[in-house]
Amino acid sequence: MLDTMTISIHPAIDNGIKQGSESFAGGTLVCDCADRPVTVQISSQVLHNHACGCTQCWKPKGATFSIVGVVPSDKVNVTANADKLAVVDPNATILRHACKACGVHMYGPIEKDHAFKGLSFIHAERFREPGWAPPGFAAFVSSVIESGTRPSDMPAVRSRLKEVGLEPYDALNPPLMDALATFAARKAGTLRE
Repeated sequence: MLDTMTISIHPAIDNGIKQGSESFAGGTLVCDCADRPVTVQISSQVLHNHACGCTQCWKPKGATFSIVGVVPSDKVNVTANADKLAVVDPNATILRHACKACGVHMYGPIEKDHAFKGLSFIHAERFREPGWAPPGFAAFVSSVIESGTRPSDMPAVRSRLKEVGLEPYDALNPPLMDALATFAARKAGTLRE
């Protein structure tokens, strides 16, 4: 069994989660390129920030989880080198715009009829400025098996997440799952309010 301290969750989590600032109102996301980096201005604090184990989210080298949250899509503005961006999968619900040179996902709006329509997913650790809301939970934890974590290591992974203060879920956290179910029930006409 793995020692929980040898598990790399994410560089912004492994050495302790930094607290955000209540006054943080956005900043600039920057890709990894040294030449002509893509910059994206975000005019909002990040919401529902979490560690994500899915295989679709961008992760820095060596990280088992990404850090991803949402902002209103109308608070996202590409400010430099938009020509370097391309949508990773145009058929996906989240239209992840990644830098074609370095591969960093810069933002991912949801434009389909979905509970999260009007929101864009971002990787807050890409902010130049400190103060963004820290991750508050871990989602899609079991999915790290799909990216190479041994099933026998999962108890240690979950223990490590709890050690750093992130409750592990194999989907999203209960409030976000409730939002998805409420949207589906309204759409199906089964929710009476």
